[in-house]
Amino acid sequence: MNHLTVGEYWNGNAEAWTKLARAGHDIYRDHLNTPAFLALLPPVTGLRGLDLGCGEGHNTRQVARLGASMTAIDIAEIFIRHAQAEETRAPLGITYRQASAVELPFTNAEFDFAIACMSLMDIPETEQALAEAFRVLRPDGFLQFSILHPCFNPPHRRNCRDEERRTYAIEVGDYFLEAKGRVDEWIFGGTTAAVRDRLPKFRVPRFHRPISQWLNLLVAAGFRLECFAEPCPSDEAVRAHPALQDAQVAAYFLHVRVRKPTA
Repeated sequence: MNHLTVGEYWNGNAEAWTKLARAGHDIYRDHLNTPAFLALLPPVTGLRGLDLGCGEGHNTRQVARLGASMTAIDIAEIFIRHAQAEETRAPLGITYRQASAVELPFTNAEFDFAIACMSLMDIPETEQALAEAFRVLRPDGFLQFSILHPCFNPPHRRNCRDEERRTYAIEVGDYFLEAKGRVDEWIFGGTTAAVRDRLPKFRVPRFHRPISQWLNLLVAAGFRLECFAEPCPSDEAVRAHPALQDAQVAAYFLHVRVRKPTA
């Protein structure tokens, strides 16, 4: 399976994903992952940024509101169509293009920074995507990305719950098994039964890599490791959104920032 085939899957997911995410059903994104990602992000006011795998544009818009001049790409045409429609409705100066992160249509050193929110893990040609990100960044530019935490979201994962349905442990397995396109079917946990009955489940190809592979790929691409984070929801956030409770038991996401050396 290559990035073009993966793009077909995501194009098939895009209508339902956009509808559900914009209706507030992506609890982990809205109340944990994106806030933590933005908190980790260095100042970007006045900088030119690139969003790799922007989906319907939610995170692109968040970063644009911080003062960055944003360009965003996604391989899925339907996602780009929804993102462009929102830009027309509420302009933030964002340019959206349908393109693959494996073959970026930009010149060398064109951007001050790049972000990739939960997208690099879905690209089988990770090495090429990182090389392309490195190429289009100016010297001293940074790449910040989020992925499912490789340690706690390997091919086998099960929540162990008590009588009150609270997660007390995460059972993991097959950590060293590289999932190369296994298609998982799921839908946002916050959706109601009525919504689940109306919409198809997402079909998402998985490309699990152990954390050592991620680090070695970043080093091989030429990046300098700079910062890491493992978002954990506060007790207050869990009280407001109980579905987040399992992310207090083990890290659901891994955030990474790397930088292109000046020489």
